[in-house]
Amino acid sequence: MQRLFSGFPDGWPGMSILFLRLGAGILLIYDGIAGPLRTPQALAPITESLGVGAGIFLVAGLWTPISGVLAAILELWIAFSRASDLRAALLLAVLGAALAMLGPGAWSVDARLFGRRRIDFPNP
Repeated sequence: MQRLFSGFPDGWPGMSILFLRLGAGILLIYDGIAGPLRTPQALAPITESLGVGAGIFLVAGLWTPISGVLAAILELWIAFSRASDLRAALLLAVLGAALAMLGPGAWSVDARLFGRRRIDFPNP
């Protein structure tokens, strides 16, 4: 699992990744809830519920590379299947791909579960 993460930066870079995760996750959750109400289609409930799940995982910072790739694929599917809100779908696809490549950052569940740990050995 460690190979999925490029690192867990903290400080300003970690804060910017947190903002990216929160922005993309909240928009995915909102679009997933409000999307089926705006455009009723046959596959809309499936794609929107997967988008809500990816958004929840991005907000929490859990399985960030996997949820980022899922968000990017879903938003590209939405962008090419219906052209109603192309800008938002492409923006969320780019954010999902960027988060999949950047990793979760220090303020995430992934950092707590899979972060690098320091082991101190006593001097003899």
